[in-house]
Amino acid sequence: MITLVIIAAGIATTTAVIPQNKLWPNVIAQTAGLALLSLFILPSQVNTSWHSLSINLAADSLSTPLIILSCWLAPISLLASKGHLNNTTISSQRIFLITIIIITGALIITFSSLELLLFYVAFETTLIPTLILITRWGAQMERFQAGIYFIFYTLFGSLPLLISIIALYITSSSLSIPQNELIWSSWNSINSLNIWWTLSIIAFLIKMPVYGFHLWLPKAHVEAPVAGSMILAAILLKLGGYGLIRLISLFVTTSLNFLSLPLVVFCSWGALVTSMVCIRQTDLKALIAYSSVGHMSIVAAGIFTITSWGINGALMLMIAHGLVSSALFSLANTVYERSGTRTLAIVRGLKILLPLTTLWWLVMCAANLGLPPSPNLIGEILILSTLISWSIWLFPIVGVATVFGAIYSLMIFQLSQQGASDLAIKNINTNFSREHLLAFLHIVPLILIIVNPLSALIL
Repeated sequence: MITLVIIAAGIATTTAVIPQNKLWPNVIAQTAGLALLSLFILPSQVNTSWHSLSINLAADSLSTPLIILSCWLAPISLLASKGHLNNTTISSQRIFLITIIIITGALIITFSSLELLLFYVAFETTLIPTLILITRWGAQMERFQAGIYFIFYTLFGSLPLLISIIALYITSSSLSIPQNELIWSSWNSINSLNIWWTLSIIAFLIKMPVYGFHLWLPKAHVEAPVAGSMILAAILLKLGGYGLIRLISLFVTTSLNFLSLPLVVFCSWGALVTSMVCIRQTDLKALIAYSSVGHMSIVAAGIFTITSWGINGALMLMIAHGLVSSALFSLANTVYERSGTRTLAIVRGLKILLPLTTLWWLVMCAANLGLPPSPNLIGEILILSTLISWSIWLFPIVGVATVFGAIYSLMIFQLSQQGASDLAIKNINTNFSREHLLAFLHIVPLILIIVNPLSALIL
């Protein structure tokens, strides 16, 4: 693991000194090399609990696919950003590239950390570069308000987690993730353990985010540049799910069962409400952002069932949703760069203007609604079957949420591709090869997961 971190640090260093005419090709090539190296260093199927061990870093079957996803998305997000950054100064471009690489390195450390304190520090390290991306390279003046929402929600939500980690150290005198396990006999009251567990999960519920803690996400997505939206949707939201799965093993089953009922019902209901909200959206990026809230609510519900199927389905859906939502944001950006708007009433009839892109829209919208044989379907089947077996009363809630999820996914394709083109966008440029390569690089991992689903499951 330390190898990937050192290479990421080396890429950030060389970015500051690479000549201007070779800046983008070199950095994209180096980050692509990092992604390929992660595929060879980290095995896709792990039979042992921990591997690639160093002093405080290691990987297991939970963190391995998320680390590979982080490395894979780095060159793709840079490739998507090249178009709108060509007209900026060279110093601005260097800062942008270094910011993306810093986020990638922090994500590798977060997912591979063996110590809870290191996990917390790396978890918080991703906030500042993401805030810089939103406020510095955002599209409109509302980006400053979006940055304030983002930083205050995530920072204030992380303070209870820090208190929880301190309490854990006082109790067990250790912050090692593989060795820590709370002992029920050390607590006199279940109420104190419930309060502790609640403090621990607030930061992750905000980071995912589930419905009710999500107000910062649509603003951040809409105002962020394409690289910020792609990394935020594909990886940063998965920090919440990863943290929930990690911390569940540190608490006794008694407390978790007591809190599972309200949490699972709340997350399932949130998925339903968010799916309904998606149908009323008029902004393309806002619609995709709200769909992420709905998917992450389903992921959280699967995790809180504390079953093997629920957790495996949550990991599968996190990986699949990361690739699909990133692809949808990159496709939305191709339209925005040409038309200067994301309003669905104006952005329509694209199958006539950009006929080759229609295929990518169709594939990604179908994957987003969970059409067979997409990995999204595998994750949703595992989670929904777990929820229904956990309580049959959840069937109408998650069933209707799934139907609305299909409706808004098809609505994205229908509204953007069908109908007559608006006069304001009739003279837009045709597609670039770079944009087709972007969509292809999103689809390749989805196909590999379809061929080998075990690579995205906890064994």
